[in-house]
Amino acid sequence: SAADEAARAQEAEASALGRDALIAAILAAPVVALEMGSHLIPALQALIDATLGRQGSWLIQALLATAALIGPGRPFFDRGLPALRRGAPDMNSLVAVGAGAAWLFSIVALAAPRLLPPGTAHVYFEAAVVVAALILAGRWLEARARGRASHAIRRLVGLQARTARVRRGGALQEVPAEDVVQGDELDIRPGERLPVDGEVLAGESRVDESLVTGEPAPVLKRPGDAVIGGTINGAGALTLRATAVGADALLAQIIRMVEDAQSAKLPIQALVDRATLWFVPAVMAAAALTFAAWLIFGPAPALPYALANAVAVLIIACPCAMGLATPVSIMVGAGRGAELGVLFRKGEALQALQAARVVAFDKTGTLTEGAPRLTAFLTAADEDRPALLQALAALEARSEHPLARAIVAAADVDAGSGPLVADPNASPRDLRPDASPPATGSGASSPAIRSGAFSPATGSGVFSPGAEDVESVPGLGLRGRVAGARYEIGADRFMARLGRDASAFAPQAERLAADGATPVYAARDGRVVALLAISDPIRPAAAPTVAALHALGLKTALITGDDRRAARAVAARLGIEEVTAEVMPGGKVEALKTLRAAHGPVAFVGDGLNDAPALAEAEAGLALATGTDVAIEAADAVLVSGALSGVPTAFALSRAVIRNIRQNLFWAFAYNAALIPVAAGLLWPAFGILLSPMLAAAAMSLSSVSVLANALRLRRVSPGAPV
Repeated sequence: SAADEAARAQEAEASALGRDALIAAILAAPVVALEMGSHLIPALQALIDATLGRQGSWLIQALLATAALIGPGRPFFDRGLPALRRGAPDMNSLVAVGAGAAWLFSIVALAAPRLLPPGTAHVYFEAAVVVAALILAGRWLEARARGRASHAIRRLVGLQARTARVRRGGALQEVPAEDVVQGDELDIRPGERLPVDGEVLAGESRVDESLVTGEPAPVLKRPGDAVIGGTINGAGALTLRATAVGADALLAQIIRMVEDAQSAKLPIQALVDRATLWFVPAVMAAAALTFAAWLIFGPAPALPYALANAVAVLIIACPCAMGLATPVSIMVGAGRGAELGVLFRKGEALQALQAARVVAFDKTGTLTEGAPRLTAFLTAADEDRPALLQALAALEARSEHPLARAIVAAADVDAGSGPLVADPNASPRDLRPDASPPATGSGASSPAIRSGAFSPATGSGVFSPGAEDVESVPGLGLRGRVAGARYEIGADRFMARLGRDASAFAPQAERLAADGATPVYAARDGRVVALLAISDPIRPAAAPTVAALHALGLKTALITGDDRRAARAVAARLGIEEVTAEVMPGGKVEALKTLRAAHGPVAFVGDGLNDAPALAEAEAGLALATGTDVAIEAADAVLVSGALSGVPTAFALSRAVIRNIRQNLFWAFAYNAALIPVAAGLLWPAFGILLSPMLAAAAMSLSSVSVLANALRLRRVSPGAPV
C-alpha cells in the first residue's frame, strides 16, 4: 500500500505540474505574440498600434504575466525567497529573482516611466512569464521521468495477488490477501498468482518465477518446496502453508529494497550538493557584476541592457540539471536492477561496485551448488564400515554444516544406491558412488558398502547409535561420544591440532583433493580410522561468471574454509586467480584486507552465515537470495534468483549508472560554464550577440531534459550489453 500511495503521489505531482505548465504556456503565448511578434512582423506592430496602442499592449501583458507568476509561478517565490533570506539560495531562488526582477522593472516602466532614465522605459513581461512556463514544463518532464523510473516498483506491486482462498474451520474462504496470517493453509488453482510466500503441503505443479527471479523456465514444486508470493502457478493445483506474509514476504522486501536504493544518496551526490551550495551565490554575484558592468560600460540605454543580461545570467545558471544528474540516474538504475534480478539494498552499492578491483567468492553454496554429497569412504582394513559411517552420521546430525549434512544423507539413503569403493589404494576416478567394488586382494576389507545405508546382504544391518557430548570446533570439525567411543571428525588441520596421525590416508587425500573433493578425516579413541571425500558440484554458471568478470577487467579470488587442495582444484577449473583456503570465518575478513592492500577496493560474493562478516567488510557485498537471512542483511546487493550470472550484471549496471551520472554532471557543468559568459554579454563587443532571458530559459530547460533523457538510457542496460 505504501508503494501504491507513493505511485499515486508521483502521478498527482506530475499531473499538477503539467496543469501549471499548460496554464503558464496559455498565459505566456499572448504576451510573446504582443511583444516579440510586433518586433518580428511589422504588420502586427501596425495592427497593435492601431487598436491597442503601446500602453494598452503593455497593460494586457502586465495582467497576463502577473496572473502567470501569481498562479502557476507562485511556488518559485514561496520556496525561493525564504531560502534567499536564510542565506541558502537554491534553484527556486534564482528563478524568483530573475523572473521577479524582469516583472518589477516592467511594472515600473508601465506605471511610472519617469522614474527610469530617458529611453529605458521598456517592458520584459515576456521574459518573466516564459521563464516560468519553460521551467514548469521542464519540471513536468522531470516528474514524468521519475514516474517512469519508479515503474519497477509499481510493476512489482502489481505482482501481488489481491485475494486468497484460505482453509479455516474446515471450510474454504476467500479473503483479502493482506488478511492471510502465517500458518494459514491456502488452495491455489491452476494459472493463479500465489498470494503469499509459503511451503507446498500437497500437489505438484510448475511455477513461473520469472517476474521475481528472472529465471525463464518454470520451476517444479512438490511437497516441502518453498514458493514465492506473486509468482504464477502452472497447470497443477497446490495446497500451501503460509510462511511469510505482509512486510516479511519476499516481494514486499524487494519493493522496500528498491525504494531504499532509489532514495539513497551516493557519495558523489554529496560533492554535487556542496558544489551547488557555493554555485548559487556565485551565480548571483556574477549577475550583480553583469548588471554593474552593463550599467557602467554598456551602450545607451544602459539600464535595459544591464537588466536583461543580469536576468539572463540568473536564468541560464539555474542548476536544475546538476540537481537532477545523480538522483534520476540512481532511480532508473535501481529500477532496472530490480527488473534484472539485482536488488541494490543500499544506494552506495552502485558506486562501491564500480570502484571494486577484485571480486572474492565464497566456495560452498556460492560457486558450488551447496548440496555436497559423500563420494568416497575409505577406512582402515579392520573397520566395520557400515557401523562406522552410522556412528559418524550420528555425530554429524548435530551439526548444520553442509559437509555434515552430506554424511548424514549418505547414511540415510535408500539401500539400493550404488556401492562406494572402500579401498585406500584406489585412484580418485575409482572412488565414485557407482564404481564397482575392488577386486579381492586390493587391500579393502570384504563387504562393499553403499552410499550410507547398507544392503542386508552385507550382514551388518543398520546401526543407529546416539551421540553425546557433541562439541563443534568452528572452522575445524566436530567431536563427541557415540556408543561410548570418542570420535573426532574434521579437516587434516583438526587432526594435526589433536595430535592424530593421518599419514596412512595422506596419498589418497591428495588425489581426492586434486580432483576437487574435500577430504575429511575421522578418528576414534585417538586413532584415525577413515577418510571421507565430499564433493559439491560446481554451479554451471560459475565459469561463465568468472570469465565475464575478467572481461570487465576485474581480478577474482576464492576465500574458503575448505581444504586448500580442493579449493585450488576448484579455482583452477574456473580460472580464479588467487586462493585463500582453510580460513576460519574471521579469517575471511583478514583475507579481504590482504586483497584490498594488494589490489584496491574489494567486492565479496557469499551466501552463508559465516560469510556475513566478509560481506560487511567488503566495499560491496553481494549475497545470493538463496542464502541465509543474516548474509542477505549484511550485503549491499542481493541476487534475487540466486544465479551467479547476476554478479557481472550487477557490475555492468553499476558502471553504467556511475558513467551516466558523470556524463550528466559533465554536461551540466559544461553547459553552465559555457553559457554564463554568453548570457553576461561576453560575445557582444566582438559579435554583437546577446542571449535574451527568454532564450536563456529555453536553454536551461533543454539542459534538464537532456539529463533526464540520458538517464533513461539506463533502462536499456541488459546482461552482456551495458550502456
